[in-house]
Amino acid sequence: MSEVFFARYLSPVGPLTVGVTARGLAALEFERGRTQPHRRPGDTWAPSRAQTAAAMAELDEYFSGRRRTFTVPLDLRGTEFQLRCWHALQEIPYGETITYAELARRVGSPRGFRAVGMANHDNPVAIVVPCHRVLASDGSLGGYGGGLDVKRALLQLEGALPPTLDLSPA
Repeated sequence: MSEVFFARYLSPVGPLTVGVTARGLAALEFERGRTQPHRRPGDTWAPSRAQTAAAMAELDEYFSGRRRTFTVPLDLRGTEFQLRCWHALQEIPYGETITYAELARRVGSPRGFRAVGMANHDNPVAIVVPCHRVLASDGSLGGYGGGLDVKRALLQLEGALPPTLDLSPA
């Protein structure tokens, strides 16, 4: 049970909800049409731009290309397996990608790539815990809670994918 301070962050890839507890960043969610963030039972939510300012400053730096690693403390809550996956995601360097199968190997479950995919799906702190850096074994993007267009944009921002060609008439 925690008090979560939150604010809306208008990012280049769409609006995000930033949620911070006394322990650290607990939520960074794509709104994608939702008006309320996912709330854990027992948590209370209160708006506060002041409490979320440090996380939003790091997001500003990330989106401007000046930040490659995040330093805000995290308050990740999940199962032991989810936490192993989320910690392993943080070890993937900026601008690099791995596959779901490789992530499964890294967390000690070499045949658990589907379970790893579900842990990524349940990641409460998008971008900072970079599940967008995980691809399918065939090199395709796989899935992403923010949408494949957002995953592609984040990977392009980091230089992990070449920019797409704009074939529209000038």
